[in-house]
Amino acid sequence: MILVGQSTLSLDDFSDLLFEQKDIELDKAALEKVELNFNFLKKFSSNKLIYGINTGFGPMAQYKVNEENILQLQYNLIRSHSSGSGKLMPALLSKALMIARLNSFMQAYSGVHTEVVELLRDLVNKNISPCIYEHGGVGASGDLVQLAHLGLVLIGEGEVLFEDEVHSTIEIFNRFGIKPLSIHIREGLAILNGTSAMTGIGIINIIQAKKLLNWSVLFSAMINEIVEAFDDHYSRELNIVKHHKGQNKIAAMMRDILKDSGMIRDRSEHLYNPDNLDQEVFEDKVQEYYSLRCITQVLGPISDTIDQAENVLVNELNSVNDNPVIDHENKNIFHGGNFHGDYVSLEMDKLKIAVTKLSMLSERQLNYLLNNKLNQKLPPFVNLGVLGLNFGMQGMQFTATSTVAENQTLSFPMYVHSIPNNNDNQDIVSMGCNAALMTKRVIDNSFEVLAIHLMTILQAIDYLVCQDRLSATSRRVYDQVREIFPKFIQDEPKYKDLARVKIFLESSANLISSK
Repeated sequence: MILVGQSTLSLDDFSDLLFEQKDIELDKAALEKVELNFNFLKKFSSNKLIYGINTGFGPMAQYKVNEENILQLQYNLIRSHSSGSGKLMPALLSKALMIARLNSFMQAYSGVHTEVVELLRDLVNKNISPCIYEHGGVGASGDLVQLAHLGLVLIGEGEVLFEDEVHSTIEIFNRFGIKPLSIHIREGLAILNGTSAMTGIGIINIIQAKKLLNWSVLFSAMINEIVEAFDDHYSRELNIVKHHKGQNKIAAMMRDILKDSGMIRDRSEHLYNPDNLDQEVFEDKVQEYYSLRCITQVLGPISDTIDQAENVLVNELNSVNDNPVIDHENKNIFHGGNFHGDYVSLEMDKLKIAVTKLSMLSERQLNYLLNNKLNQKLPPFVNLGVLGLNFGMQGMQFTATSTVAENQTLSFPMYVHSIPNNNDNQDIVSMGCNAALMTKRVIDNSFEVLAIHLMTILQAIDYLVCQDRLSATSRRVYDQVREIFPKFIQDEPKYKDLARVKIFLESSANLISSK
């Protein structure tokens, strides 16, 4: 059970709600504040002109709405903005959106009735997710279109995803005895006017990006074992003189993984041996290629970028991000733009670029393993069969290369791609939900690339018959993945193996820690 309300909702809390299926419990003191906030708005709004209560929305705010139509106004807003298109978001993303919106409401600055938060809690706990489309939001007056589809479900209309199938909302509500939301004052605007879609998706992106980073460090360590690299490039002494937290964290992770490896070499025992000075051409490579030697310098800034994104997104998750802000403590209502998604949009673009670079490192390490002229240890394409007759991992390299190329193109930032709309009322926007969704696609792509990378590493280990010399961590991964992807010699279709290994990487508990 995760308590939502008074305390900060952490990344781990969010992950437990999504992936461990923990239930939400609403903090009683916070719920009382929500009720107090609503009652303040009800009293304060009488005989006053307040945006979105007795006015139109956006550029239509100049028009007063008559008293008898103010509740209908909220329903009109929800229905008119339920205009999304494109693919349906997966249920996991919709659930993340609901958790983010609920947590914002529980800050007690949105003027919503307690029915809203109780209904959101029930939908999350029962895994009933609104059907929300990817296309629609520009991320400025919040994720208007995506959140409108949430609002549509809350009032008992539209469709939901339940047990991987689309159902009419009212059918599922009737099945579970759920009462649709009745609008009280401004619930329509409060639901729509926030950053919860981009934030929920963004939090998932960070959780998955952390997994990618851990796997990338591990695979980088394993390829150093395969080539019997020297140990100084990830040593504390070399990295500590570069004053970056991420670089030194990656170096420490590599040292921890490789501490008991029987394949990594100490430079002082090899190249510093006086007997080697008589050679005109050294057999041992003095320094490895950058994709093997500069891992701490490449993955370090990626680690720092993920940490920064986590800090910003968790702040956004625990913020009040709608408009206006209903402040019962100061007994006033403040109009502004807390719905603007620039913080999230910028972090998603930075994260997307960082993950793309991670996939590029993986592709270069993959290429090193597949190119016998570079590694001088393995057969072409790590082909364990008959050269010329069999093809090894040759076909899979095309998939990895193509997917990394797509990541590179997707890395163009959304943050600087503002297009004015809404009669120029929204004259500068964040495109935050687009940024989060594109980042998710880059992350999904990168799991595919890393899956191919890992499959190739395992084939290389089998060719070298070096399983017993691997570090304990590397051997554990080898054994686990070989259960779902056996060693192969003869050519067989590999797309199902790829899918299984990708799922393993996405869903397995990390075998190393990035802490």
